[in-house]
Amino acid sequence: MARLWHPLRYEQIVLGHSANYDLDPALLAAVIYQERPLSRRRPLVFGRDRLMQLMPATAQGIADHTGGTRYKPSDLYDPEINVRYGAWYLRHLMNKYKSEKLALAAYNAGQENVDRWLASGEGIAFPETRAYVKHVEQLKSSSRRIYPGSAQEPEVGLGGRATSGLRLPGATSRAPRHASSGRVRCS
Repeated sequence: MARLWHPLRYEQIVLGHSANYDLDPALLAAVIYQERPLSRRRPLVFGRDRLMQLMPATAQGIADHTGGTRYKPSDLYDPEINVRYGAWYLRHLMNKYKSEKLALAAYNAGQENVDRWLASGEGIAFPETRAYVKHVEQLKSSSRRIYPGSAQEPEVGLGGRATSGLRLPGATSRAPRHASSGRVRCS
């Protein structure tokens, strides 16, 4: 359990961006923890960790989509920018899929895979993605002691089955203030 505290070094960043993008702060903290490579699950060092493990092309696409003009790949090592972009992207996925589980699956495996799974009705096809989603949900429960979040309500997942998770309203319209060009599929 003590390891879970490490990503929370950036508590104010997590709280600020979870509020800005209408995300459960426990969920955002759980994604940060899960995204960090095992070798990095130690106290964070400013400027050496890409907390939410965004791919440079995804971050560039987020910057482009949100109207920024100054993005550079090294920005991903700034916790403020990294968490802001990751929170924006997670909110985008939550809005698109209307499901926390599907949003997490897309964060891990990519939107194209989730779209294909939905079209074929097969469910989350990758065992590692199923494990990722399950682990993030467990981490979220653990994080709730530190970041009290919203009440949980049932939501619809793959195949129309009810899943546990949060039903969250749309994000605020405020965009990341530091951005540029790139390609991220935001539809």
